[in-house]
Amino acid sequence: MLNEPLKLPKIVIRGRSFMALVVVPEAPLQPWLAALDAQMARSPSFFADRPVIANLSAIDDGGAELGAVLDALAFRELRIVGLEGIDPAALSGTGWERLPKLSQGRDLRSQIADDREVIVPAVAEPDPAAGMIAAPQPGRASLLIDRTVRSGQSIVFDEGDITVIGSVSSGAELIAGGSIHVYGSLRGRAIAGLRTGSTARIFCQKLLAELISIDGIYDLAEHWGDKRHGCAVQIRLERDHLKISPLG
Repeated sequence: MLNEPLKLPKIVIRGRSFMALVVVPEAPLQPWLAALDAQMARSPSFFADRPVIANLSAIDDGGAELGAVLDALAFRELRIVGLEGIDPAALSGTGWERLPKLSQGRDLRSQIADDREVIVPAVAEPDPAAGMIAAPQPGRASLLIDRTVRSGQSIVFDEGDITVIGSVSSGAELIAGGSIHVYGSLRGRAIAGLRTGSTARIFCQKLLAELISIDGIYDLAEHWGDKRHGCAVQIRLERDHLKISPLG
């Protein structure tokens, strides 16, 4: 149904200091690709400008077949930037043999080039002129941002909650290990629950987001309709569905 939340087949978020999507094709390939096509038809902007890592561990065929899998993903305009789950030597003789094999976690940021501004809590002193965010103190489970999050910025805090005293602009994104609280308009993307899973929630004073997610379950603006659009809401996960309820 059109108003059902998205749960993409074998697609996960990866990266503590860098956000990428990891696709895990499965054999038989054609049914997996059909499911991917159906989800992309429902959410054509989901992969827009997002780097994608292909985990080919579930494909047992040789190099030519592995290359065909990557060709099928590239044909769908997925931006493949790296590999997981196989030895890159298996792609020798294909057009993908120079694709790097990537590791998990913080190494991703140094291995992938991306033109988006990513703001991650760090040990360094904050630089207000550069728009950097002060690092949370050790042991703190929340990150407080007391300004607007501008278009093109990614705020990544996988240790706990993100609270924004201000608005989140279109084209920006919040990626939190716990819940997300926005005391203003929430545009762009809000992705919660990377660490806490289904117990995370998203709160905002004005829901104008392009995409919301908790624990890997996604939903897009066209699915929740005018009834919740522009309203003060809380979003939580119930039985693998996102539930959007009014605040107050």
